[in-house]
Amino acid sequence: MPEVRSSVVHPRLQPDGLPCGAFRQPDQNVLWRVWAPAASTVELILSKTAGQPEAVLLSPEGGGYWFCRLSGIAEGQRYLYRLGGTADFPDPASRWQPDGVNAPSATFFPEDFDWHDSDWCGLHREALVIYELHVGTFTDAGTFDAIIPRLPALRELGVTAIELMPVAQFPGNRGWGYDGVHPFAVQNSYGGPRGLQRLVDAAHAAGLAVLLDVVYNHVGPEGNYLSQFGPYFTDRYHTPWGSAVNFDGTGCDGVRAFVLQNALQWVRDFHIDGLRLDAVHEIYDFGARHILRDLKQAVEEEARALGRTVLVIAESDLNDVRLLDPVSRGGDGLDAQWSDDFHHSVHALLTGERQGYYSDFGRTSQLVKALRQTFVYDGSYSESRGRKHGAPAGAHPGDAFVVCIQNHDQVGNRAAGERLSTLVSSAQQRLAAGLLLLSPHVPLLFMGEEYGERHPFPYFCSFFDPTLIEAVRVGRTREFADFRWQEHAVPDPQAESTFQSAKLSWSWQQDAHQTGLRQLYTDLLAARRHWPALRNFVDRTVELAGIESRLLILKRTAEPSDRGTLTAIFNLGDQPQTLDELPEYGINVEGMLLLKSEDARYGGAGGLAEETHEAHVIDPWEFQVFGPAQWKNGREEFER
Repeated sequence: MPEVRSSVVHPRLQPDGLPCGAFRQPDQNVLWRVWAPAASTVELILSKTAGQPEAVLLSPEGGGYWFCRLSGIAEGQRYLYRLGGTADFPDPASRWQPDGVNAPSATFFPEDFDWHDSDWCGLHREALVIYELHVGTFTDAGTFDAIIPRLPALRELGVTAIELMPVAQFPGNRGWGYDGVHPFAVQNSYGGPRGLQRLVDAAHAAGLAVLLDVVYNHVGPEGNYLSQFGPYFTDRYHTPWGSAVNFDGTGCDGVRAFVLQNALQWVRDFHIDGLRLDAVHEIYDFGARHILRDLKQAVEEEARALGRTVLVIAESDLNDVRLLDPVSRGGDGLDAQWSDDFHHSVHALLTGERQGYYSDFGRTSQLVKALRQTFVYDGSYSESRGRKHGAPAGAHPGDAFVVCIQNHDQVGNRAAGERLSTLVSSAQQRLAAGLLLLSPHVPLLFMGEEYGERHPFPYFCSFFDPTLIEAVRVGRTREFADFRWQEHAVPDPQAESTFQSAKLSWSWQQDAHQTGLRQLYTDLLAARRHWPALRNFVDRTVELAGIESRLLILKRTAEPSDRGTLTAIFNLGDQPQTLDELPEYGINVEGMLLLKSEDARYGGAGGLAEETHEAHVIDPWEFQVFGPAQWKNGREEFER
């Protein structure tokens, strides 16, 4: 049996001091620490290769925490906690669940990894081009290691950061990750914690930051034992997933410390460059210091100590910039937030869909507002909500907002998980790409978008409980009752075939449209790097003109202004329009056309060689970009 060390003389620790879990200390002993304020006793049950498990009684340290120190512990040692001498559970702060959510936890020593990224300092917000991916469907193997060979292609595309959908341990081998139940443990089927370390190290070597989607608004239903240990949840507030996480009620100090230490783990042990906080509008905290403010401060301090930049980005449905406002003005001080209004404006306009929340969108004037002011609903009336919604974005620059034309939610929360590539024409796909990558915001691409992936991305899971499986099936069907545009039966989320259907094809070379689309993404991302106006996220004007106001004119001005102005013109209709009728916009089409989406190299109908007599015409669903003559050298760079 391992030797018990110092189990009765451990000094009292503050509740937000040392983290919970199992940690190897400098003297090579392992410290176990768990928060179980209601337990009368806590025992550590160590699994042995033969015979009965060994039981070690933990000592109370105050504040509901228990601890012990043991020698002779190897990585991979399986263990459980026995509460009150009756029931055994995995560690709430387990770093590794190699055998699944209901099996014993295992020790993991992150400090044993040999990192090679000492020169990597992270990315600032304005440099972000985010590529969201799901580890299980990004490659056939569905592992962290299988992603690594794809990193150079993403860097060549112009991506600067990959964003991983949640990797905290969830039930089974397939799932989106939002049903995770072990927040500290890295999904075993993806390659576990060591696999994540290898991926991050390789990404940094390739010049890519790694952002991680984390979920602090709920915990999944299967394999969730947190309530056995402490008051992690409260019935004072309710979320779409059940009781809310207890951030402001009795016993919340231990819960808050648990979440803060989780955030710090990703930064410290896995060198993550940024956290994307899932659905913060479902995080309820009416205390004097909101948990988001504390989280941002904790991450910022950790990043400063490590000499790195680490970003905290919120997904929010509130259209409320108090998330971004500095603490001195009563805000939470986060680095950026998602804005869905841009996606909804583009999607409704191009597809014609008007069901559900798309009933609030579909007008060209709303796309103008999304580009000019970020929030379409900034205190205006929302038909789908039946009330006024949002507040103005104020003085926050465009790079404080992440926008997209596709993401896991907007694709996967359709009945059949259809991608935009199957809903709109090729020309409209190119137009959508131009709107995204020329917009004054941080762009997010969803995996495969850059080449028009046609495989769907439906919701999938791999629960074990038959009752839960049936409830999910019924719930998914009911969810789409208001969306009459569903043309297919909802795929069975539990079926292996549903998961397999979401695997990327990674095939575009034999399709002229897909090859051209990927080239367009590559060129537009190069333009974001090289054209000065696209690095100014403050100064922009957006207007409507042309027949039936279907021409959207976006101007981005460099800083200082004498470095040039970019003018992008988007035809948002199915009729050609003539630019000669728009002299008031100061467009000199002679020799200043830099890029047009209908160029043959992008899979369109015509090339730039025709610009001398055709440049004044803009085709249906085409966009054209004009700028200073010296920027035309950028086109030569694209063509190399």
